[in-house]
Formats: sequence, C-alpha cells, structure tokens
Amino acid sequence: MFPELADWLESRWTVPPPFLTGQVFRLEESVRDDRYVIRAELPGLDPENDIEVTVDGRVLTIRAERRQQDQEPSRSEFRYGSLAREVRLPARVDPADVAARYDNGVLEVSVPVVVKPEGTRIPVQDADAVPGQPPDQAG
Repeated sequence: MFPELADWLESRWTVPPPFLTGQVFRLEESVRDDRYVIRAELPGLDPENDIEVTVDGRVLTIRAERRQQDQEPSRSEFRYGSLAREVRLPARVDPADVAARYDNGVLEVSVPVVVKPEGTRIPVQDADAVPGQPPDQAG
C-alpha cells in the first residue's frame, strides 16, 4: 500500500521518511578508487536543463525538476515538480574537484576522498618525573 514506507523501514534510516519530505529521490553512497561517489536515481530527465549539482563547504546539493509532458494523462503515478537532496560530504571539497555524470537515468557525482594524516602525537609528561614541580594538591 505504501511502498516508500516499506523501503524506508528497510533502510538504515539515514534520511527522513519520504512521506514526510514530499518529493525525494533515492541515493547510493560509496567509496570507489579514492573518490566518494553519490549516485542518484533520476530517470527521464535532461541533465543540462533539469538537474543542478552544487557544493557549499561539506554539503553537496542535488536539485532536479521533472515536468509533466502530457497535458492530461488518464492515470499517472509519476512524480512531477522540484526534487532536492543534500548530502553531507566527509570533508570540505573544492568544487573544481567534483565530477558529475548522467547515464541511463542515474546521476553519478564523485569527489576526491581526503586522506587525513594519523595526527601528531603529543608527548605526555609524568608529573612525578618533572623536577621542581609541586605535587598535585587536589583534594
């Protein structure tokens, strides 16, 4: 009866349920060849006129608009109108490093994966080993 609800209940609940958000589309996220890849299910759209991808800091936004072509279909389950999703990226990216490709109804957006160094180790001093330091007077 409500296929979107069943899909949402089977998902990892990373997004609000579709019945609360109105018009949404499905996403896949993965890491492939040192790139973070987001795939969006957007069939039947013209990538040049109907799809917009933007990046602002760590947020990637995909906007799409599906326009009704038939004036009065006798019955339709298609969703028309504006669609939008935001994806939080693992790190800030330069928009020049983002690649987007539309093929067979699937938009694929990839950004480089930033490998962070292990960090800098901070030495921890033993208070008993430091000469001239008064002992901790907590208590």
